[in-house]
Amino acid sequence: MPSWHLEDADPIAAENPYTFYKPSREVIARVQPGEVVKLNFCFSSTDPEAPRAERMWVLVDQVLADGSFRGRLNNEPHYIHDLKLDDPVSFGACHIINTEHDDNDNLVERYIKRCFVTKRVLDDGRLVGYLYREEPDEEKDSGWRITAADESDEYMSDSRNLAYVSLGAVLSRDDSFRELLDAPSGSAFVRNTTTGRFEPESAA
Repeated sequence: MPSWHLEDADPIAAENPYTFYKPSREVIARVQPGEVVKLNFCFSSTDPEAPRAERMWVLVDQVLADGSFRGRLNNEPHYIHDLKLDDPVSFGACHIINTEHDDNDNLVERYIKRCFVTKRVLDDGRLVGYLYREEPDEEKDSGWRITAADESDEYMSDSRNLAYVSLGAVLSRDDSFRELLDAPSGSAFVRNTTTGRFEPESAA
């Protein structure tokens, strides 16, 4: 038996749509022989430095009638010792985690920019209660600052209570504010505790 297996990425993508990218079936249907696709090769290792999987490209040789694929490994593995460049690989659409094709519905890329968020939201499971957007500090910064709206001044003054993460990481906890994220700098929104909806508020 091989030491590795291909990971079914469908349930992972379904549970983590903002942080784990997987192309849609429509995008995968555009894949043709001669193109490369990326798969997740899971394996076991006694090396404490080894990851749980290697993400590697496979050159597609055939697209079968049932929608499955046959191809050849297009990378040299770093950790998997019984798999090498050009070895045959058979796989399905559920295993593909990237293609050569553009994807306008790539939520991970869309929300890759970072924001400051309190750990009340990120770790404690509180819903977003207040968010505002200022001019970004750097290129990878979205400018959004996100809180649960129940943090004390003392809590906010402790930098250990803040995290600088992708917007996708926050949306994975609570995506009720997603439609607000195209608002310009200077925008601010507070959740109405009665209706649960966000209402605009003048930024401080």
